[in-house]
Amino acid sequence: MTGQSVSPDALEDALRAIGAERYHNLHPFHRALHGGTLTRPQVQAWALNRYYYQCRIPAKDATLLARLPTAELRREWRRRLVDHDGDAPGTGGVARWLKLTDGLGLDRAYVESLDGLLPATRFAVDAYVAFVRDRSILEAIASSLTELFSPTIISERVSGMLRHYDFVTPETLAYFQPRLTQAPRDSDFALAYVREHARTAGQQTAVLNALKFKCGVLWAMLDALDYAYVAPGRIPPGAFRPDPS
Repeated sequence: MTGQSVSPDALEDALRAIGAERYHNLHPFHRALHGGTLTRPQVQAWALNRYYYQCRIPAKDATLLARLPTAELRREWRRRLVDHDGDAPGTGGVARWLKLTDGLGLDRAYVESLDGLLPATRFAVDAYVAFVRDRSILEAIASSLTELFSPTIISERVSGMLRHYDFVTPETLAYFQPRLTQAPRDSDFALAYVREHARTAGQQTAVLNALKFKCGVLWAMLDALDYAYVAPGRIPPGAFRPDPS
């Protein structure tokens, strides 16, 4: 970005360019995941650590919901809480993610305890929740724009994992199907909000930096998984250790 503001279309182009360069579908761990070259324990480690991200998304959204100034905005953002937490026990995205970890053979109580998390997973996710809590509403909404790119990664993930892993079933991956419609709906709203409200050069720079930050969060999570469970394979104390059998 230059020192001058740009048109909403130019801003959107810059946002999409960030995704093309920085979204975590480009990460070697993700490519290995959907390419079928990970072992079952490595897939388990991914699902266990990703659970922390999934279960903290509602908390992240609740912090923003509390700051939104209008009923219209709150109604829009409240849908995200229902999408993830559900409107009854056993419903919603977090519950579906636990079905994924169940299907991979992980003990549910262990997953929910968070005892096996990589430290970097906890730090990255907590940093994201804090970012949304502490930054401007505009920046917080902009940080959700990784959802612009999620349908592509979901399609790659589901097709690749079903094709390559005999321990994965469509039922195991049930989390992802609703996200193919939820994520575009959410990103359409967030993008329209950013296009309307990011008017000055400073606001537009902040929006771009917010998306870069969020991409960095997701990339850092995969960096930690790759380091601990692929190469060099240095699992930190207390983190999930696959059953040697």
